Amino acid sequence: MIRNILFDMGGVLIRFEPDHFIRRLNVSDEDARLLNLEVFRSLEWGMMDWGAMDEAEAVCSMCTRLPSHLHQAVQTLVCQWDDPILPMEGMERLLERLSGSGYRLFLLSNASRRQHEYWPSIPGHQYMKDTLISADAGLVKPQPEIFRLACKKFDILPEESIFVDDLPLNTAGAQRIGMKSFVFHGDASELEQWLKAQGLLF
Repeated sequence: MIRNILFDMGGVLIRFEPDHFIRRLNVSDEDARLLNLEVFRSLEWGMMDWGAMDEAEAVCSMCTRLPSHLHQAVQTLVCQWDDPILPMEGMERLLERLSGSGYRLFLLSNASRRQHEYWPSIPGHQYMKDTLISADAGLVKPQPEIFRLACKKFDILPEESIFVDDLPLNTAGAQRIGMKSFVFHGDASELEQWLKAQGLLF
């Protein structure tokens, strides 16, 4: 019997769209290409998720590869990409219904330690029983170890749990430890129908 549902954050609870974040800065096409490459697709971004680098260190390192006129843009993208939060349509309502039906909801996300600052601004956070962030764990999805750590921290059993993520590789990590998983494609109604097909009642 499914009792617990674990959710990813970016791409599931909220829209994480680097191109949109960059467009808000009104930079040239070439500068936008550079920022996408050297910020969101950088080693430093991964190191922040792993907890091996903080935002200030990441900004400093990224800026060494970019012209000075983009340094403030780097700072904004690293430290303020979440302003404003872009909610995923329909997800807050779905979380409310699942929680109201007695299912225990949790967050398991690859994110930097700054996630704790903006988490209270994310619609639906109030329905989560607990959270586990990769930077705090020193582990990242899809490592099976982070899923095992989540089960221990949340006091749940894999076979009683479902994991929802927008990346197939991460959902495969959950399945490695015996947890059902769903690849989210941005459609809350699709997820709702799949959950009902698994026998969930809400």
